[in-house]
Amino acid sequence: MHAVRLYAFGPAENLTYERTEDPVPGPGQVRIAVAAAGVHLLDAALRAGHQGPLPERPALPTVPGREVAGVVDALGDGVERLWLGRRVVAHLGFAPGGYAELAVTGVDRVHEIPRNLDFAEAVAMIGTGRTALGIVGFAEPGPDDVVVVPAAAGGIGTLLVQYAKNAGATVVGLAGGAAKTARVRAAGADLALDYTDPAWPAKVRAHLGERDATLVYDGVGGEVARQAVALLGPGGRHLVFGWSAEGIGEGQGHVVQGVSESVLGPEMLRRAGGLRALELRALAEAAHGRLRPAVTRFPLAQAAAAHRALENRGTTGKVVLEP
Repeated sequence: MHAVRLYAFGPAENLTYERTEDPVPGPGQVRIAVAAAGVHLLDAALRAGHQGPLPERPALPTVPGREVAGVVDALGDGVERLWLGRRVVAHLGFAPGGYAELAVTGVDRVHEIPRNLDFAEAVAMIGTGRTALGIVGFAEPGPDDVVVVPAAAGGIGTLLVQYAKNAGATVVGLAGGAAKTARVRAAGADLALDYTDPAWPAKVRAHLGERDATLVYDGVGGEVARQAVALLGPGGRHLVFGWSAEGIGEGQGHVVQGVSESVLGPEMLRRAGGLRALELRALAEAAHGRLRPAVTRFPLAQAAAAHRALENRGTTGKVVLEP
């Protein structure tokens, strides 16, 4: 098979597309002929040598990637034959191996893909979708809410815009540049603004009139988050789930009597009933058309280009590699 391997931590150019041995499923495992593999910012951080939330950095050489979808083409001992030939999606957990034409994982991690989802959409929902649903579990939007979503053209942001709009909220989506703001508008935002425009907070206030924002879903941090938090009225909620720019910092953004909450794995899982419950719900939301992930596709051989584009904010939605 072909796979993307990393022999040394460093820049995206260190990702090497090459031929390697086919993996063999062990007891309780299935092998998936990969049709789509998810790319995450954590993948880029690990590639650069940062440990991130993992217990330790991956041993080298490694095949990155932890989200795959495709067709089961081989079974390990103890796995029922009914899985053979099924369209499936799986999050591999902390185990790498997704950037490849073939990947193995435990059958207990596998979900059958609903008929009306393609492989790339399934990959987006198994990782990004489950995260988005975990986030809204902390602060459910409703018809009385004005929700601000920074990075609204990203994989999680796109789904948060859709979820909040489905709940009847007024949604303000922020993104960088005209092309991305157009995508945010298409996702259903009532107001889609370019956060590189210094006047965007004034435009939000003009649109809202006497209303204040009530909820900020913040996966960005930095100046955009500081300005978004300043739009909150008394009792507003500021839900923090990431810092792709930087943290807001003590005393720099909490200018109202809001609630700032960090979305942490164990608490998110406790509220949602576990990872598998979140994954099943995410796939069901997409299958019924309530959530539709945005996807940016790259050939597997161009994994380095995908990493560069993701790190430079040159993508929209979920980034996916296709063999």
